[in-house]
Amino acid sequence: MISIRKAKPGDEIEIFALINELALYEKEPDEVTNTATELRKHLFEEHLCDAIVAIENQKIIGFALFYISYSTWKGKCLYLEDFYVRQEYRKLGVGSMLFEETIKIAKSIKAKRLDWLVLDWNDIAINFYRKHGTTLDNSWINGRISFD
Repeated sequence: MISIRKAKPGDEIEIFALINELALYEKEPDEVTNTATELRKHLFEEHLCDAIVAIENQKIIGFALFYISYSTWKGKCLYLEDFYVRQEYRKLGVGSMLFEETIKIAKSIKAKRLDWLVLDWNDIAINFYRKHGTTLDNSWINGRISFD
């Protein structure tokens, strides 16, 4: 049986392994410079972000990592930074469970919006989000400065 729960200390090792799987899937494995140690500090000590995990037989099979963001127009929002389910567990509803729980969390904190990015070539993810009745807005261009 698959269940969803809030991430807890010790989960960062498996979450970080999934982050690396996601980077490989997104064809950017060398871009991961974070570490499991940093992730632990950010999740459980500094509380910069939060995560939920999907569990089957005491094994983490997926995660959603998010944090509070802010819109000058709307106010408090929740930003879904990453969301990933192991390949062998896809098509079982795990992604929907994680996404729906993230939506519940956003509503519970009275967020005005839930935001995320999806790669334009990732048709599987795009179709997943469309299936959930979301709006995908390609009128914005993402800006970034990296300090690595």
